[in-house]
Amino acid sequence: MKLFLCQTCGNVLYFENRACERCGHRVAFLPEQETMSAIEPDGEAWRMLASKGESRMLCRNAGYDACNWLTDADDATGYCRACRHNGMVPNLADPAQLAGWRELEVAKHRLFYSLIRWKLPLRTRQEDPRHGLIFNFLADDPNSGERILTGHDNGLITIALTEADTIERERRRLEMGEPYRTLLGHFRHEVGHYFWDVLVQGGGKLEECRAVFGDDSIDYGQALQRHYADGPPPDWQQTYVSAYATTHPWEDFAETWAHYVHIVDALEMAGEFGMEVRPKVDRDGELTARIRFNPYEARDVEALVNAWLPFTFAMNNVNRAMGLRDLYPFILSPAVVGKLGFIHGLVRDVAKSASRPGKA
Repeated sequence: MKLFLCQTCGNVLYFENRACERCGHRVAFLPEQETMSAIEPDGEAWRMLASKGESRMLCRNAGYDACNWLTDADDATGYCRACRHNGMVPNLADPAQLAGWRELEVAKHRLFYSLIRWKLPLRTRQEDPRHGLIFNFLADDPNSGERILTGHDNGLITIALTEADTIERERRRLEMGEPYRTLLGHFRHEVGHYFWDVLVQGGGKLEECRAVFGDDSIDYGQALQRHYADGPPPDWQQTYVSAYATTHPWEDFAETWAHYVHIVDALEMAGEFGMEVRPKVDRDGELTARIRFNPYEARDVEALVNAWLPFTFAMNNVNRAMGLRDLYPFILSPAVVGKLGFIHGLVRDVAKSASRPGKA
């Protein structure tokens, strides 16, 4: 994630800002330029100071204070690049459900920031009725004993609205024995399943992926039952990034995908703040890191990991000094780094293809 500047007064803007805190100008995210722009009324549209005075419409979900993005120039839906992938949303007449949906949208928009930065293929259900990416945000039915489960099915990602409840999410984290559970983590994980379909299965990379993550043809339902009955193998941290990744190769891929996005986006944010790690006691330089490259365009996964490990060592200990859990409570073994490298290769191949002449 980047920091941005108000074109009117030069104040720092953050991704979720609706207005500049200094001059009061309304601001919005312009996905075409991957930047925040100060905007001014222009009839029903908004004139963008970041784009030579061109005008755009605000996303229709801005009316619910659930989005601060502008639509594309050729848009006919009224929705931004992120919100046009929405399917079902909760009951917005219910204040509690509206508040929960807004929290989900914060995480979803941060997800789409990364997907847009990498120029990953994003087709809606209107463009691809069978396989397009679509999100359903569903609330539990109080009259039913069943609860909505977060998951992915052939491009349809369902996010349970209850995950927006901090107390309930923490209860589930403890119940599942997880070191980390966030809305953003859910989105990044589930979209990993989608891109397995698109980039691995649909991109002719199935055998290469199986060589790294294992045979995905094994029965998923049985694997899930076995995981919940027996738990992960005792030495799982040698080859997996999380206990849940041990369930099935699909989950291993999705977990690794999510961690790749975590690492890249957090490193970009740290770099934007000019953060570097230089411990006085580190005589060998093993805990030293300077983020002097664009993590979204890293040449290889080693560059990312070499910056990430010192940074997380530092931030984990800062968190402990505040009595908080570690920022990143995971181990990146050589095997996991290899899996991250596979994800990196998939993403970089898309970026290279998109940058070729004749590509949008």
